[in-house]
Amino acid sequence: MHPFIIFQNLVPQHLLSRIIGSIAKSEICWIKNIFIKTFIRWYRVNMQEAESSTPEDYRSFNHFFTRRLRPNQRQILGDLTSPCDGRVSQAGQIKNGRLLQVKGIDYSINKLLGKNDVGNYLNGSFITIYLSPKDYHRVHAPIDCEIIQSRYIPGRLFSVNQLTTNQVEGLFTRNERLICELDTDYGPVSLIFIGAMIVAGIKTVWSDSPYTPNTCIEEKIFKPSNFKQGMELGHFELGSTVILAAQKQMDWNIAPGDQIQLGQSLINFADGHGQN
Repeated sequence: MHPFIIFQNLVPQHLLSRIIGSIAKSEICWIKNIFIKTFIRWYRVNMQEAESSTPEDYRSFNHFFTRRLRPNQRQILGDLTSPCDGRVSQAGQIKNGRLLQVKGIDYSINKLLGKNDVGNYLNGSFITIYLSPKDYHRVHAPIDCEIIQSRYIPGRLFSVNQLTTNQVEGLFTRNERLICELDTDYGPVSLIFIGAMIVAGIKTVWSDSPYTPNTCIEEKIFKPSNFKQGMELGHFELGSTVILAAQKQMDWNIAPGDQIQLGQSLINFADGHGQN
């Protein structure tokens, strides 16, 4: 086993994430400016597309990390579009209730969604998108939708980098996550926020604060509940992964390894409604 995997198993993941999260929320100027400027240089963050290109304008590192884009930086093009910026880890069909994590490792859609009855998801479609530290970290509606239900499921906080994804079985079903069940013109779609090491929280537009670790929360009432394609759903306070699962079999027009952006088309539809 790789030393980094051993380290992740031994370290108190939630405590470490809370400590770093507290530092990330600090509004002490010299602290936050050092962290922001170092981060921009190290990860080569494109600040020209951010709401402000000046590090000093952000009140904390977390405010910088969850920065908004300047107007018109992304175009929404397609029937089903990427909910975020990132790299495609996997994309394909759900086969007998199993999703591919990496070659040789798959995992259960039931465990991912946190329920026994998943209906047609058993043979649906999925795409997994990894958000690297330099990426824009807000998540948006991939299609016009109504959110019907959400479930926050506490869990571990393993890293979701390639090394960990290659070695930790069932990674996305072990980490804490938020499942948003969406009603769309193309059938049920679930958008899943996957937490990870050093992620200080998952925050949605219908909640006043990030979800509390170790507390399972189910919600059925949302304000707002209807989202137009491209509207913001929430964000990560430090980076992670987004999984999009659909009950229909989608003809994906992207492939693992592709860099994609918010609003980019994800599918080819022969008849405009996918395949049954």
